Amino acid sequence: MDATIESTTTLAPDQVASSEDAPPRLWLGGLGAGIAWLAAALVVEFWPNFDDWAYTTELASAAGALGGGLLFASVAGRRLPGIDRLRSLAPWLVALALLLTSWEIFTAKLNLLPRPFFAPPQAFLEVYFEDWRRLGECVIRSLLLLAPGFFIGAALGFASGVALGWSRIAGYWGHPILRLIGPLPAIAWLPIAFFAFPSSWSASVFLIALASGIPVAILTWSGVAGVNSAFYDIARTLGASQRFLVLKVAVPAAMPHVFVGLFMGLASSFSVLVVAEMMGVKAGLGWYLQWAQGWAAYGNMYAALLVMAVMCSGLVTLLFKIRDRLLAWQKGLLRW
Repeated sequence: MDATIESTTTLAPDQVASSEDAPPRLWLGGLGAGIAWLAAALVVEFWPNFDDWAYTTELASAAGALGGGLLFASVAGRRLPGIDRLRSLAPWLVALALLLTSWEIFTAKLNLLPRPFFAPPQAFLEVYFEDWRRLGECVIRSLLLLAPGFFIGAALGFASGVALGWSRIAGYWGHPILRLIGPLPAIAWLPIAFFAFPSSWSASVFLIALASGIPVAILTWSGVAGVNSAFYDIARTLGASQRFLVLKVAVPAAMPHVFVGLFMGLASSFSVLVVAEMMGVKAGLGWYLQWAQGWAAYGNMYAALLVMAVMCSGLVTLLFKIRDRLLAWQKGLLRW
């Protein structure tokens, strides 16, 4: 009996070592996604097109490369860095492959959707490869128009919200004005803005600032007004000044509300950006959308919409990163 127990205890470390050195398990989600993308590549390349669409081979090569990479990742398993984060995206990768295959079949292969309103996936690649200079210039112009408007609106909205939430005098005079202007869409001020400002660029900056500043002001006001009064009482007991109460107590406690207002303001500023560029600006993504629609180049229009979605998503992600860094001390108090 003792010999049996001793042999069992001596074998346990070897079993642990062998389990650690065992090959990683197969990632079934990645395997399914890889097969789906390889199937999409085969459909794009070997199913004849209804019409002569350029960049069909390039689209098939991209889908095949993605499918091969996913198959390799499914076999390599945990040996690859970042594979754990990729595992959660497996359902989306399969869904996107099925969406691409269906889109390709209904447009380029069978021509079941009316043209030119529905372009095949190859049309996107054609726009990005052949019209990238104009599209890239429009992206830069849109960012140069969006950045000053958003930052001016966010700064003024933050300052107004702090004043409204802290000062009774500011709240008395500011609440009716904010309640009157706040519900109105910024686009409603378009005729007045183009009449009051000397150029279409400055009028567009004003509209973007108005669209982004209103949500920031309202949420900042709500955050400052909702700070627990016990925080102020404790700070006053310790000898805090009025400035300290505002900058070190009210503003930090209201920052979660401020970032919610920033997220809402960024979404509103994008919608205003597109409309403003359609009305008076000579370049930008809004202008590009109007130009593509005028020439019935719906492939260009959809490609610009995809670029706009990626740009907006990237800016929101950047804003999330800034929030996570500035509010890292509140992770234990908030639901992130």
